[in-house]
Amino acid sequence: MKHLGRLSAISFLALALSSSPVTAQQKTLYVAGYGGSFEKTIRDEVIPPFEQANGVKVEYVAGNSTDTLAKLQAQKGNQQIDVAILDDGPMYQAIQLGFCDRIAGLPGGDLYDVAHFKDDRAVAIGLVATGLMYNTKVFAEKGWAPPTSWNDLQDPKYRQQLVIPPINNTYGLHALLMLAKMNGGSETNVDAGFNIFKNDINPNVLAYEPSPGKMTELFQSGQAVIAVWGTGRVQSFANTGFPVDFVYPKEGAVTLLTTACPIAKAGASPLASHFIKLLLDPKIQLLMLKDYGYGPVVKSIVAPPELAKMAPVGARAAALYAPDWTVINDKREEWTKRWNREVER
Repeated sequence: MKHLGRLSAISFLALALSSSPVTAQQKTLYVAGYGGSFEKTIRDEVIPPFEQANGVKVEYVAGNSTDTLAKLQAQKGNQQIDVAILDDGPMYQAIQLGFCDRIAGLPGGDLYDVAHFKDDRAVAIGLVATGLMYNTKVFAEKGWAPPTSWNDLQDPKYRQQLVIPPINNTYGLHALLMLAKMNGGSETNVDAGFNIFKNDINPNVLAYEPSPGKMTELFQSGQAVIAVWGTGRVQSFANTGFPVDFVYPKEGAVTLLTTACPIAKAGASPLASHFIKLLLDPKIQLLMLKDYGYGPVVKSIVAPPELAKMAPVGARAAALYAPDWTVINDKREEWTKRWNREVER
């Protein structure tokens, strides 16, 4: 796979060597993170040189954030995972539950404030925006204007052609929060969001789909033409040549941080922190911008315009709505039960 700015094997190996000790005690490092195109980028571009530099085998465990958090809870007291890559909401929960260790030697001065977590228990590795994805070819053929608003999810012309992740997935939760916020609500009062989903959006929904692979399949088969998704997912889908584009709704897109933390456990490997810090290297940050549409979290990085067509950078990043996860995580289980009872019946 050819990359603009892709590291050569030699330079990447030198980077991995410079940031981590070769004398690793642990023979296998378990990294749990997203599946799909994100997993491919990590497997193809990050893991091989890291393994070679450190004499360690990296096993990648794919799953969405709630899956990974559930694994951490199930393995409490006997953690198998060394590094967890999670959306920001579940990461706040992981920290609160005591699963995250401190990242040793985090280069804090060159990171945006939004990337920091208390006591360096986690760090953001990429900035994503949640908004709308649509099939540009189908819209052009039908003479439809591109969507511009979260309210477009209610448009009856999309009946049975809309896909939204459920609210145990961050993208679906963001949609619920935005619809509540636009109608007089907030994180403390999401009733309006539930009512709009139940009464006005549900008729348009083909599927509440959490799987990235199934999301893309529904678009490729022509069954779905519009969705709620993040810039990272949409960028990687567009990179395959499929005709999709991302929309920042006029009411605002929502901040989603991709974050990483080393898992606290007996005999924890120092390589967990080194793996995370490698993800913050400017070369890797630019690679993630190109391959996955992540806005860089490192201040010194200048994002080339040709790589930042969708990513939240500059003014787009500054305009994002940042949810209050302290409030949300206290209510999330209650909301999920209500969602299953009222919306996804």
